[in-house]
Amino acid sequence: MSDNTPTAILVHGAFADGSSWSHVIDRLRAEGVDAIAVSNPLRGLAHDGDYVAAVVGQVDGPVVLVGHSYGGPVITHAGAKAPNVKALVYVASFGIDTGESALGSVESFPPVELGTSLAPQQFPDGEGTDTEFTIRRDAFPSVFAADLPAEFTATAAATQRPIAARALAEPLAVEPAWKTLPSWFAVATEDNAIHPDSQRAAAKRLGATTVEVRGSHAIAVSRPDEVAALVLAAVRAVA
Repeated sequence: MSDNTPTAILVHGAFADGSSWSHVIDRLRAEGVDAIAVSNPLRGLAHDGDYVAAVVGQVDGPVVLVGHSYGGPVITHAGAKAPNVKALVYVASFGIDTGESALGSVESFPPVELGTSLAPQQFPDGEGTDTEFTIRRDAFPSVFAADLPAEFTATAAATQRPIAARALAEPLAVEPAWKTLPSWFAVATEDNAIHPDSQRAAAKRLGATTVEVRGSHAIAVSRPDEVAALVLAAVRAVA
């Protein structure tokens, strides 16, 4: 890779953290691509998108933004704010347009197991309390990572990061970055969190270069070779 090779900035979604990208990062670095996993705040779409854009703005040189699940809307916002972003990669993701929320984007598709598996809890928001969600521990393996070992899913369920309800319901308030940047999309064909047909429709809307990966919502963990290969394709296309 050249000195101008983009840095891959990886943005996790709800119920996960930056460690979910570990296997993908290992593979990118083996190919000479620097990669950074951002800690997504999971508090609100504009808030999270602005945070990621600030991180990206402090990276020297070009960037390829990669978003998993709710991280997809976040990079859609962040990519519109950070001029050094050159490409977008969506992994088992929502794909939204201006005025649309993550939840709104999937309303017309069949329901998924995630919808009946959320556990609400309250947190202080400065003006009172608000609601955030985790996945019930008993449902976590099937919903999120059905193709991973029980010892992994037990730990992942216990360490999952909650997402504020407002983050999933907040409409995108900027022009989506995918309208001006090339995009790539990995569809998880066995996903019980975001319906695969929703992902396919999102990829088509984005005009994304698309691959289908047979795996759960957690394909960055269970199928890192395929996910890393897609990120590498994006990096090489804009390097």
